[in-house]
Amino acid sequence: MQFKSIAENRRARHDYLLADRFEAGLVLVGWEARSMRAGQAQLSDGHILMCDGEAYLIGARIVPLPTTSTEADPERTRKLLLHRSELAQLSTAVTRRGYTVVPLSLYWHKGRAKLQIALARGKKKHDKRAAIKEREWQRERHRILKRQR
Repeated sequence: MQFKSIAENRRARHDYLLADRFEAGLVLVGWEARSMRAGQAQLSDGHILMCDGEAYLIGARIVPLPTTSTEADPERTRKLLLHRSELAQLSTAVTRRGYTVVPLSLYWHKGRAKLQIALARGKKKHDKRAAIKEREWQRERHRILKRQR
């Protein structure tokens, strides 16, 4: 199934080792939905906070359109909608196993805004270097194979 992407957090894939992924709904205000349809959302500085058995998206930026008539806060805290079992799984992983929860992508699914989140562990500097080295080697290998054909 094809989803219409709104925003993606590419930095998360570089900085973290990703484990389990979840799909969460978002509690939005009207102007936020209109701005997201216009592609005015950024997840690069966003993170997920687990508080009192609920999950919140903090630091994500949804820029209001110039036609917005209400007072708009682009970086307000937004509640995430998850099943109770998913919230329990996330909170235990964060508190007991030292994971963090990061937003990966924001997209439309059947007319509703969804946020893909993941349990993640921070990469060490040498892990990042190894990933970059592997990516460059794959690129070079494709170039060599292309020339030999």
